Parts: sequence; structure tokens; C-alpha cells
Amino acid sequence: MFINQTYIEGLLEEARHTDDKTISAYLDKAERFEGLRHQEIAALLVQDKPAHLARIFEIAGKIKQRIYGNRIVLFAPLYVSDYCVNRCAYCSYNCGHSFSRRKLTMEEIREEVRILETMWHKRIALEAGEHPGECPLDYILECIHTIYAMKSENGEIRRINVNIAATTVAEYRKLKEASIGTYILFQETYHQPTYEKVHHAGPKRDFVYHLTAFDRAQEGGIDDVGGGVLFGLADPYFEVLGLMIHNEHLESRFGVGFHTISVPRLCPAAGMRLEDFPHLVDDATFTKLVAVIRLAVPFTGMILSTRENHEMRKKLLRLGISQISAGSSTEVGGYGKRKRHEEVNPQFVVNDDRNALAIISELMDDEFIPSFCTACYRKGRTGDRFMRLAKSAQIKNVCLPNALTTLCEFALDYGDPAFKEKAAQAIRRELPEITNPKVRVLTEQNVENIRQGGRDFFI
Repeated sequence: MFINQTYIEGLLEEARHTDDKTISAYLDKAERFEGLRHQEIAALLVQDKPAHLARIFEIAGKIKQRIYGNRIVLFAPLYVSDYCVNRCAYCSYNCGHSFSRRKLTMEEIREEVRILETMWHKRIALEAGEHPGECPLDYILECIHTIYAMKSENGEIRRINVNIAATTVAEYRKLKEASIGTYILFQETYHQPTYEKVHHAGPKRDFVYHLTAFDRAQEGGIDDVGGGVLFGLADPYFEVLGLMIHNEHLESRFGVGFHTISVPRLCPAAGMRLEDFPHLVDDATFTKLVAVIRLAVPFTGMILSTRENHEMRKKLLRLGISQISAGSSTEVGGYGKRKRHEEVNPQFVVNDDRNALAIISELMDDEFIPSFCTACYRKGRTGDRFMRLAKSAQIKNVCLPNALTTLCEFALDYGDPAFKEKAAQAIRRELPEITNPKVRVLTEQNVENIRQGGRDFFI
């Protein structure tokens, strides 16, 4: 098995004795966009000297700007079922918890999607608990087909990422055939004793089966996978090393590692108490974790959800986060319930409860470019093809143009006059950042086509 507890613990112990000169050399390497190896990552994780921390944050900011520029991809989760057969100590969906469970009908899914489309979302993450009886793969596939078939006025979901339980190669093939975007699965914790402690019962308790899910997904043809852990279950430094080793395993076996890495922190939820978890991560440590991951894998997207509050999200956008959720509901049928002002029962507490427009507007005020782009999947830029573009720095000649055209589309469809002018200024400001002259001209043409009434132009 590629996760070796003794090896990781040994790395962390050895890292505590790394001298300043060696730390500086590791940081020099990171600043050259070369990524980091296990020993180097461990040494930076355990650092607490202000000078070294300051440089870690400085380099993370440089990488973020060089690779991703000012664009921030936006998405929203869509919960379709809270039935679950697992007993996970940290989750409100724990099958031992008593509450009125439900799964959405196709008409209810259409209602949720109509609301998401009025919130300007083009990309969603489909979420469901694990229950082979109530929520089999055929139901998930029906949900996907229903969502892709919907279009209301100028609204449409163009990419569905899927976060469902570990499954078989055959079922991953069916997900691939349904044209999903990224398959997302959090290991929760790479520390096997902790994993077995917090997963009391159910199929998810099988550490190795869960750990090898991405291998089966790749074998089933899904070449874009997104990993993550739930920070707060075990030693966070151990978790980061686990993520990096998992990424290297996938690169070695399949030629491409994680497309994205998510960094959720344990939040309050029904049926659990934070006091029962001794490894909760404070804000300062969490900030360091995000920055070190950015140094370690400079070309991998990083996702931050509304588990984090407004202040933390604003800070981490500068240090490596490239995707955020906006206007999220973490409840089955939650968007409709929120619209009807009904009582909610979320999977976990949302700490940034601003609506999508407020988040988008602030991004613009901070000179970020909100991106609703979904072009890479429709152009076949996935897996190792996407990573080759990213590592050659050519991805900016794709992502920035598409971010600008989707921003133009959004502003014209949903913005008031002030927002339309703000978007126009941002587009004028960012167009010179497109270094390829032909691409820049094509982008200008696409923006003009959208202003003349066209939609969905992309490179």
C-alpha cells in the first residue's frame, strides 16, 4: 500500500531538525515552480520561524498569480440525497442519526437547478450519501441526465462534478459515459488508525477500498479526479503528506495526479461535537497548510468551500485557492427551502452565508475575474493533456480568455448597469495579459459576439 504510516511519521520527526540553510534551498526550489518532494514538504510544514513563514506565503502568492492569474472559478454544491448506510463520527448523515431523510425527485432536481441557474452558476458539484438501495448509481445517472437537459432562459449547467462514494470500475465507466467533470472523493484522513476510529460501520469503513477508489476511477476512464482530506480528524501535517503521496502514486501509475485538491476543515454538524476531535486546525496552521500545498503542487487547482468564513476565504484566495463555492446550500433541497424561507437542516454549518452576487461583486472589487468557464471538458482538455498545458504555462492562454468571455456573458445576463461597467473595465484590464496575440484577438471577437447577443463562446 502506498500510504505508509511509519514512513510519514518518520519524515515529520526528521523534518524538525532541518537547518535554516536547507529550508532556504527548499524555498528556492519552490520559487522556481518545481514542486516539492516528501522531505521538503515535511520540513516546510513543521516550520514556525516568522522569516520562513513569510517567505512561504510570499512564494505561494507568486505561484498563484503566475499560474492562475486573477481568475477564480465559481461553483455550487447540489445535494440530491441524504440517505446513508455509514456511521461516520463527523457527519450528520450518519445512519445512526434520526431525522427525516429524503432524496430529490427529478422535478425537485429541476427546481433546484432552476434556482442555481438564476444564481448564474454553470458548474455544480453533485453530492449524495452512500446508500445502494435508496441512492443507487442509476439514480445518480438519472440526476445527471436531468441536470444537463435543463436550460432556463440564458441559464444552464455546463459541467457536473460528482462527489459520491467509492465504487467499482464498471460504475466509474458509467459515470464517464454520462459526461461528468471531475470525480471528487475525500479520503477524510490518511491516518489509518484514526480512519477506522471515526468510521464506525458501513462500507466506507474499508480504508484500503476507499483509498484505491481513484485507481478504479482511472481504470474506468475518468482521468480528472479531485482529492482532499477533512482537516481536524488527525495530525494535519500527516494529512498533507498523505495527500502528496497519493498524488504521486496516481502520477506514477496513470501519468496524472489530482486535478484539484479540496481543503475542508471540520465544522459543527448535527449529531457530533467538535470537542471530541483533538486535532482541530487553527487559522494560522490552516493558512500554512494551504500555502505549503500550493508550493508542493503548483499546477493543481485548490478548492475552498463555504465551510470557511468570509475573512479566511478572502485571505486564502491570495495564497493558492483557485476555486470557491458561492451561495451554497449543504442540504438536500436546500435551495428551494431557502427560497421558501423554510427551516434548514444542513450537512454542516456554512460559515460564509453571503449570496452569490455579494461574493462575485467582492471578487470584482478585489480585481479578481470570476470565471464560469467549463470549456476544458467540452474541448477534451482533461487528465494529462490539461496538466501539460498547465506545466508549460500555456493554460493561461485558455483559461483567462474563457474567464473573460463568461464574465461578459454573466454581466450582460444578470448585472445591473454598474456591474456591467465594472465587468467591462475588468475585461479591458485583463485582455493585455493574454500573451498570445492570436488568442487575444479571438477573445476580443468572442466578447464582441456575446455583446451582440451570442452565448457560450470559448477557446
